[in-house]
Amino acid sequence: MAKVFFSDMRTGQKENLFDKIARLLTLAGLPQSVSDGDLTAVKIHFGEKGNHAYLRPVFARRVVEEIKKLGALPFLTDSSTLYPGQRKEAVSALTCAIENGFGYACVSAPLVISDGLRGVTETEVAVDGELLKKAYIGTEIIEADSIVAMTHFKCHELTGFGGALKNIGMGCASRKGKLVQHSTVAPKVTQKSCIGCGICPKSCAHGAIVITDGKAFIDPQKCAGCSRCITVCPVKAISIQWNEAADMVMRKMAEYAKGALTGKEGKAIYINFITQVSPACDCYGHADAPIVNDIGICAATDPVAIDQACADLVNGACGNEGSALQTGHEPGGDKFRGCWPQIPWEVQLEHGEKIGLGSRKYELVRV
Repeated sequence: MAKVFFSDMRTGQKENLFDKIARLLTLAGLPQSVSDGDLTAVKIHFGEKGNHAYLRPVFARRVVEEIKKLGALPFLTDSSTLYPGQRKEAVSALTCAIENGFGYACVSAPLVISDGLRGVTETEVAVDGELLKKAYIGTEIIEADSIVAMTHFKCHELTGFGGALKNIGMGCASRKGKLVQHSTVAPKVTQKSCIGCGICPKSCAHGAIVITDGKAFIDPQKCAGCSRCITVCPVKAISIQWNEAADMVMRKMAEYAKGALTGKEGKAIYINFITQVSPACDCYGHADAPIVNDIGICAATDPVAIDQACADLVNGACGNEGSALQTGHEPGGDKFRGCWPQIPWEVQLEHGEKIGLGSRKYELVRV
């Protein structure tokens, strides 16, 4: 049975919240997971511009300080987004991160986009899963010696909740890897919006895009799914066809988490912040009111166990009236279905356990 170390949000003069973060990491096994000289990836979501629910940069700084005490070399990292937003490529993503407070002066660590300038710097790794045999992971994640996943635990419109599994599985994938998880077909061109500028054919390394009668067309037989065309389109006429079912996305996501952890056996640790539990992802340019009050922080070396524990803690809380939560306000009520009733959120935990990522059985150790 996995141990999940938990601290509530109470603090006092003898121990503030930053000290609690340090103690949780130590108890969970940071000194055993990170070694002297390790290039340590601190996987975090930098937040979309306009969002305010993402993790506070000062929390990241304390995690960085604890890693440095062990002689390791930490860097904060995230990957490019699949959709054409503020974080679609490294320059805009890093600008957004700094504007959101993640500059070196605050976090005391450099920022690295794990899949390169345009989201195509990837390493193919074998996963031998039930659905996937290979995964495309941001190269800098694979190259890192150890990984610390800092996760804002919140609801999510496609997976019910976003926790450590999503932070690692979706968040470490290259753009091509994200497309594999979300869609089974090539991106599409909205002909009404296309201006026939010719930029997308030049960006396609596979000759899958042609301009015909002043409009771009994508040949699905030639498309390799890198999604680079999405990021270069100046009028956002190219988009993903989000056709994969939620349960399939979650299964693929778990298998991608396994791929992202390749070579990290005994070198990965997870810390989940159950704070500002918003009803949707931090990828939105806004953050709605929290569905529950701040609950606390969990740390563990088992990504399945920590997510299961966080889900149980959220469901055990009282739901906030006046929030997006529609049902399940009572302690024990399903808060995730209360926001997204059609999403079978347990699938990601079930599949993660099935493929050997961890255990849903855990012991909650209150710190």
